[in-house]
Amino acid sequence: MANIKAKKVKASELNLEHKLVVVNRVAKVTKGGRTFSFASIVVVGNKDGIVGHGLGKAREVAESIDKAVEDAKKDLVHVPIKDGAIPHEQYAKYGAAKVLLRPASKGTGVIAGGAMRAVLESAGVTNVIAKSLGSSNPHNVVKATIKALSLMRDPATVAKQRGVSIDKVFNG
Repeated sequence: MANIKAKKVKASELNLEHKLVVVNRVAKVTKGGRTFSFASIVVVGNKDGIVGHGLGKAREVAESIDKAVEDAKKDLVHVPIKDGAIPHEQYAKYGAAKVLLRPASKGTGVIAGGAMRAVLESAGVTNVIAKSLGSSNPHNVVKATIKALSLMRDPATVAKQRGVSIDKVFNG
C-alpha cells in the first residue's frame, strides 16, 4: 500500500478547540533542592475532520499548556469523516504504541481509552471502536492515533488514485 501524505491545513482560518491529554511534572535536582517543571500534551481540533497534537514544556502548568496549543496548531492533518464515522479499519504504530481503529454503526459512540479518546473526539469522530495495543505511553498513543487517522482514505480519493469510478471501488 502506498504511503499517502495527509493534507496540511492552516490553523489561522479554523475554529480550533483544545483538549489536555496529560500533564507531567518533572523534577531537576540542583544544589539548592528540586526544581519542578511541567510537560503538557494537548490535542487540538475543530470536530470536523481537522486534528493536531503538541507538546509544551514550562515552569508553570498554564504556560506549558499554552505552548502545547501553539505547537499543536503547527501540525494539523485532515481526516475524511462521513456521518461521524471513519471510512475503513486502520492499524498504525508509533514507537511501541499500536492502535486499531474500526468504524462503528450510528449510535455506538466513541469506544476508546484516554489519549485515543481525546484525539478522536477532537477530530469529530463520533462512532468508532478503538483499541490501544502495546505501550500506553500517552505521547506515542496520540502520535499513533493521528498517524492512523492521517492514513484514512475516502472512496473518492481511492477511485481517483486507481483511475476508476466510485461504483467500481465498491463493486470490484
